[in-house]
Amino acid sequence: MRTLPQPLPEDFDLAAVLHALGDPVRLDLVRRLAEEGETTCSPEGVTVPRSTLSNHWRILREAGVVAVRTSGKTRLVTLRRNDLDARLPGLLTAVLDELTGRHNG
Repeated sequence: MRTLPQPLPEDFDLAAVLHALGDPVRLDLVRRLAEEGETTCSPEGVTVPRSTLSNHWRILREAGVVAVRTSGKTRLVTLRRNDLDARLPGLLTAVLDELTGRHNG
């Protein structure tokens, strides 16, 4: 098993994370990971071309939003919730709450 290169939490850049979360497809991928947990790099129901999906995963990984590891020919993707919460407290929760319609206040 091998993990693809990704930033350390202390190297997360707010602008890069916001850019990664600023696309509707990537937001949907993050929402799915938050709700369903680890997934393959080609989750069911995603209707974008495989090359486009790979680019979305790369942007999320390089920003530190997700971790991608390989197991044989399969790439498994997980949300780096704890790392994001440690570096950018409340950001992911606010984004996910907005996506699911849960608002505090």
